[in-house]
Parts: sequence; C-alpha cells; structure tokens
Amino acid sequence: MEELELGKATIVYEDQDGEIVEETVDNEMVVYARDHWMLKSGTDDDGNDLMSQIPRDRVVRVDRNVEKFEDQARTVRRRVVSFADELREKLPVDVGDGRGGGPHRSGDRHEPQSQTIPVEEGDEGDGR
Repeated sequence: MEELELGKATIVYEDQDGEIVEETVDNEMVVYARDHWMLKSGTDDDGNDLMSQIPRDRVVRVDRNVEKFEDQARTVRRRVVSFADELREKLPVDVGDGRGGGPHRSGDRHEPQSQTIPVEEGDEGDGR
C-alpha cells in the first residue's frame, strides 16, 4: 500500500459478495459506532449524507495517518480527564479514616491513591 496522504484513511473490508475492497477516503468519512464502521458513500437528492454501514466482523483493517490518530487520542484523553474531574466534584471521597490514601482535599488534583476495601469472606451479595 502507498503511504497515506495527510488526512486520509484506508479501510479494507469484505463486501456483500465476499470480495475484499480497499478504499482510501478523507479521515472524516470513516467512523466507528455501534459495532459498525460507517463510510460516507455520497449524498442523496436533498443533499443528505449517505452512509454505508460495514459490520466490524467484515473489516480487515483501517489505516489512518499518525497525525490524525494523535489528534483523536488527545481529544479522547481530554474528555476522560474532564469526565473524571466532574465525577470528583460530584462525588467527594473522604479516605482519611485510617485505611490509607490520606484525606481528600477540595481542589486536590493529584493521582488517586489506592486503598484497601475490607470484604467479609463468604459475602457474595446474594442475600445469604
């Protein structure tokens, strides 16, 4: 395969006839959702995008250029950090009870410390 152009993705998949198809398109035209790769296949008469849905089991591989992948990874990381920060604000944890980890301080953005949670033997949560 030739080297990908900036902003391009190549998807290799098996079509309905069992043939292997390789398409190179703009990165934005290939997305993954609900166990399917979706590939923009054109527009209808009203200007709406048409998407082909390819079950993940039929996709051999998807190649993207590194810069685009790094951008997507940074975006995912920012979303995870933001979500974690929101959870910390909504669910303050006080671990200053002698079990380790030290007290929780408002505004403390250090990595969380691990703590031991005592579990009684034989307690399997089934009401016994």
